Amino acid sequence: MTLTQLEYIIALDTHRHFATAAEKCFVTQPTLSMQVQKLEEELNVLLFDRSKHPIVPTAEGIAIIAQARTVLAEASRIKEIVKEQQQEVSGELRIGIIPTLAPYLLPLFLKKFIEKYPLVKLNIEEMTTEQIIYQLKNDLLDGGLLATPLQEAQILEKPLFYEAFVAYLSPSHPLAQKKELHPEDLSQEPLFLLGETHCFRLQVLQLCQLLPQKTNNLTFQAGSLETLKRMVDLYGGITLLPELAIDSLSEEQLDNVRYFTSPSPLREVSLVQHRSYVKQKLLGLLAAEICGVIPLKMLAQTVTKKQIVPIKKSS
Repeated sequence: MTLTQLEYIIALDTHRHFATAAEKCFVTQPTLSMQVQKLEEELNVLLFDRSKHPIVPTAEGIAIIAQARTVLAEASRIKEIVKEQQQEVSGELRIGIIPTLAPYLLPLFLKKFIEKYPLVKLNIEEMTTEQIIYQLKNDLLDGGLLATPLQEAQILEKPLFYEAFVAYLSPSHPLAQKKELHPEDLSQEPLFLLGETHCFRLQVLQLCQLLPQKTNNLTFQAGSLETLKRMVDLYGGITLLPELAIDSLSEEQLDNVRYFTSPSPLREVSLVQHRSYVKQKLLGLLAAEICGVIPLKMLAQTVTKKQIVPIKKSS
C-alpha cells in the first residue's frame, strides 16, 4: 500500500470517473486503474462498484477512503512541520468564499496579503456554502470564508468577525421615518430577496418572517446584493444587507440605510476548514490578515449567541 494509491482512490471517490480522476492526478487512466486494482487485491476488498455510472464506492470502500483521507492529511503535516521549522511561508492555499462576502471583503486584504507573502499561491473562488462544504470534505479546498454556524460535525469554524444586518429602503417607504428598526417591523413587509442558493437569504428569512417583494406584476429574486440595492433604488421597497456591503454606498444612498435596535442581529463570518486538514500556518496568517483590516467594532468579543442569526433552524 502506498500514499500514491491512497491519492488515487480519493481522486476516484471525488470525481466518480476514472478518466477525470486520472487527469486530476496527472497520470494515464490505465495507470490509475491498475494501481486501484492492486490496492483492492492487496486488501482483498472491492473499493468501487464499477457497474454503476458514475461509479460509487462500496460500503467497505467508504470506510477505507475516509481513513485514506486522514492518512494523507497526516502525511502532509510532515511537510508543514518542515516549513514551520524553516520559518518559510510558501505553498498553495485554495479558498472558497460566498458571493455575499467576496466583493466587499477581498478588496480589503487581498493585495496586502499577496505582497506580504509572495511565495504563497492563493487560489480563491466564489461558490455557495453548500459547494464549499462539499469541496472541503473532498480535499478540493483548504478553507472557506462564509457565514456560520454551519452545524457540520466535520468542519472546524474559526469566527473572524461579526457584521450587522442593515435595512436598505426607499426614502418613500413608511419605515424610512424611523431612525432604527426592529425585526418585527418587517414581519409583514414584502422584501427583495436573494435567490434560494444563497445562505444570506436563509438568514434573512430566519431573522423575521418575510414575503418576497412584488411590485405591481413583478416578483424578483436577485443573484447579488448589488442587484438588490439597485432594485430598491429603481422600484422602491426594502431589502436587507450585511454591513460590509454598505461601505461602497454614496452619501445619498447611506441616508437610506437603517440599523436595527440594540442588541442588533449579526452575521458571524468565519474561516472554516476540514477538521483533519493541515495547512494551519497559512490559514492562520490569512485569518490574521483579515482581522487586521476589519473595523474594531466588528471584532468585538461581547457578541451573544442570541445576536447571531442562524443559517439553519435548530432541529
